[in-house]
Amino acid sequence: MSFRRQSAAVRDSASSRFDRALFGGISEVWFRFLIAILGLGLAFAAALFSTVSRESGNLWATLILASLALLLAVIVGLTTVPYLARRVASARLRDALDYEVTRVGLIYVAVVLVLGVAALNTGNNLLYIVVAAMLAAIVVSGIASAMVLHGLELDVRLPDHVFAQRTVPGRIVLRNPRRWTASFSISVVPLAAEGTKKSWAWEKTTFSFPAKRPPAKQWIRVGDWRLRRAARKPQLPGILRSPAYFPYLPARGEATADLQLRFERRGRYQQAGFGLSTRFPFAFLIKTRRVPLSREVVVFPPVEPPDEFFEILPLISGEFESFVRGRGYDLYRIREYMPEDTARHVDWKATAKSGSLKVREFSREDERKLRIVFDNPEPGALSPENYEKAVALAASLGWHFVHENAEVSFAAQRYGGDPDIYQFLAHLAVVEPVAGPSIIGDMRASDEYQIIVTSRPHGTIPTSLWARSYFVFVANEKTTAETAPLAQREQSAGGSPALG
Repeated sequence: MSFRRQSAAVRDSASSRFDRALFGGISEVWFRFLIAILGLGLAFAAALFSTVSRESGNLWATLILASLALLLAVIVGLTTVPYLARRVASARLRDALDYEVTRVGLIYVAVVLVLGVAALNTGNNLLYIVVAAMLAAIVVSGIASAMVLHGLELDVRLPDHVFAQRTVPGRIVLRNPRRWTASFSISVVPLAAEGTKKSWAWEKTTFSFPAKRPPAKQWIRVGDWRLRRAARKPQLPGILRSPAYFPYLPARGEATADLQLRFERRGRYQQAGFGLSTRFPFAFLIKTRRVPLSREVVVFPPVEPPDEFFEILPLISGEFESFVRGRGYDLYRIREYMPEDTARHVDWKATAKSGSLKVREFSREDERKLRIVFDNPEPGALSPENYEKAVALAASLGWHFVHENAEVSFAAQRYGGDPDIYQFLAHLAVVEPVAGPSIIGDMRASDEYQIIVTSRPHGTIPTSLWARSYFVFVANEKTTAETAPLAQREQSAGGSPALG
């Protein structure tokens, strides 16, 4: 066994020495490139000889040489070109530059062409020198702008929580890691997002004969493919709307630019890429380097209280406070005696002091538990404007009561039930009307007081929910709020005034 391993090692070392002797230490990329040049040279020579053979009348030699030239070209194209394309560094692809000729550049090129034609017609050496200098300026401009953009590092910082219709700060950080050279006149620009375009794509279909008959009467039905022009999915709206300009960036330094971002609508926003552009030094071209940096932000619904919020908030607060009053152990308040109050809750000391009958109210042990429920309607149930109002109202209610020291939870279709307000706002940021059963039908009795935003008709609400819920009915005509009358709630709760 040891002898076999030694012989295999000897063969491997011999083959490696043979490779080094044959290739001279040339890397595989260069070796394939040289082989491709050699193959194309042989193909070109075979094509020339096939032409000579055709002129001399040798048909077979012409056929063989022409076929050999075509075969060599095909082999080079199939074996070398894909390999070299795969070997291109991804960083170089990311650093690819886009060029855009400016108006100044067009005028400059037109002047160069005019002077070039004049130099050719007159033979004036001075005009040749001027044209050569102007062409050299174009070359210098391209090299200088490429050096200015080379190696720059970009970072875009966005806030974690963004609300619609609110101005939020952002920051762009641009770094120059180069040791000696500075950068001038740099702009950070958003790359243009592609809209909805049509492209050709293969899709599965069925070939049938006869085609116009029902499937049961067709003689032949086999799987097939067809080429169809379909619309691409539109991209998400971008984040950066205007460029950020950096006039000077020193070597091994960084510069920042503060942004003021404002999003009018809720939803998901994405910037698939950013670009670093410059007109330096002569503004002949706008050269842009694409930076592989993407950012995404979820814009929450606006929590600025709408008009409907101010109308229903006092009613909700009153009903909520009535619900949390009960027969607990902590004194809630001392108030005037009502006919429906029991005599054992009369506070005789307060009665003797004030001269009027007073009773004590106690807080429930589960005081200030609240659940915000967004009953997502089916598509078409609400107009887009009213649907956005319903989403904003649910977000405003949740935001308000979370900051009122209440123990708030949330519920909605396809929502996991996380009590975090930001998770609920993130769900509302991207929610859309969905077909399916209402969440109200699956709700069970609980100790929480519920505020339900729904578009369902009044008659479809389960009776068991009226005793512990406040309903905000959203319709295309108007938004109404309603809760059960006091007698109905006491009856649903077994006649106990504790839930009244």
